[in-house]
Amino acid sequence: MTEIYDARVAEGRLRPDAAQRAVLPELEKVRLWLEETSTKRRGLLGGLFAKPPQPPKGLYLWGGVGRGKSMLMDLFVEAVEIERKRRVHFHAFMQEMQKGLEAARKTHVEDALQPVAEKVIAETRLLCFDEMQITDIADAMIVGRLFQKLFDAGVVVVTTSNRVPDDLYKDGLNRQIFLPFIALLKERMEVRELESETDYRQHRLAGAQVWFTPAGSAAKRAISDIWAELTGGDRGHPLHLAVNGRDVVLEHVHNGVARVTFWELCARPLGPADYLAIAAAVRVLVIEEIPHLSASNYNEAKRFVTLIDTLYEARVRVIASAADAPERLYVEGEGSFEFERTASRLREMMAADWG
Repeated sequence: MTEIYDARVAEGRLRPDAAQRAVLPELEKVRLWLEETSTKRRGLLGGLFAKPPQPPKGLYLWGGVGRGKSMLMDLFVEAVEIERKRRVHFHAFMQEMQKGLEAARKTHVEDALQPVAEKVIAETRLLCFDEMQITDIADAMIVGRLFQKLFDAGVVVVTTSNRVPDDLYKDGLNRQIFLPFIALLKERMEVRELESETDYRQHRLAGAQVWFTPAGSAAKRAISDIWAELTGGDRGHPLHLAVNGRDVVLEHVHNGVARVTFWELCARPLGPADYLAIAAAVRVLVIEEIPHLSASNYNEAKRFVTLIDTLYEARVRVIASAADAPERLYVEGEGSFEFERTASRLREMMAADWG
C-alpha cells in the first residue's frame, strides 16, 4: 500500500500527506491477510478440514470531510487482489438490507435477518463502507445483530466515517438499543482518526468560481466539472435522512458533497428541521437553477431564505447556478427587503476561505 501511495505521489496524482501515509500500514496488514488466506484456500483440499483462519480486526477510519478517507478506501480496494470484495456506500448497503428483510419476512422465516446476512457472507470476504453514519431508527435496530453475524463469519469490514464511533446515531430515538453496536465496532475494528490538517475539498475550491449566472447550459457544464473534481467522477447515490418520521431524500450525494436543484429543496414542503438535517449530513451543497424570486414564488423564496440561513450557520460550502447575482435575485415585492441579508450571506459564503 505504501509503495502504491508513494508512486502516485511521485507521479503527481496525489499530494503527499503524512497523516494519510500513517494509516497505510493498517490497510496493508488487512490486505496481506486477505490475499494470503485466499491463496491457501485455493490449495489442494484447502478449507475442507482446516479451521478457518482468524481474521484481523477491520478498520474504522474517521475524520473531517475532505481529509482523503475515500481516496484511501479506493486505493485499498483497488490494491486487494481477491474476488469477493465489495465497496459500497453505507446508506445504500443498509437500504439493501432493509429490502432483504422485507422479502424474508414474506417467507415467514423465523429470523428474517439470517438469510439476509447469509447472502452477504456468501458473496463477500471484504466489505468496505464509505460514510458510515446512522440516521434511521430502522437501521439502528438491526446493525448490531447484522454486524455480529458478519464478524463471526470472518467478513473483514473497513469503513470511513465523519464521526467517531461514540457519536454515531447521536441523540437518535431509543439510542440505548444502539449502544451495543458501538461497543462491537470498538472490539472488532481498529479505530483510527485521519488527522490531516488539510481539507482537500476546500483546497480544490479555494479561489474557484462557485456562483454561476445565468443558470443555463454553460453553468451546468461548469458545475459538472466541479462535481467531477470533488467526487472523482462518481455520479452519487441517494441519501435518505429521517426527519420527524419523514424520509427526506437527496438523490446525488458522494462523500459529503450533494447536488440538488432549487426546486428539489424549495418547492417541496420542507422546513427548518429538514434543512438542519441536510446541513448536518453534507459539507458541500451544489444548488442548481435558482430562479428570480418574487410574489409569484413567495413560498419557495421563504424556504430558500431558511435554507441559506441554515447552511450559513453550519458553515456548509455552497456552489450554485442562478438566474442572477445574489443581490438581483429578489428585487421587488414582499420579502425583497428581508432578502438583502440572504444576499449578503451568499456573498460571504462565496469567499475562498468559507467553510
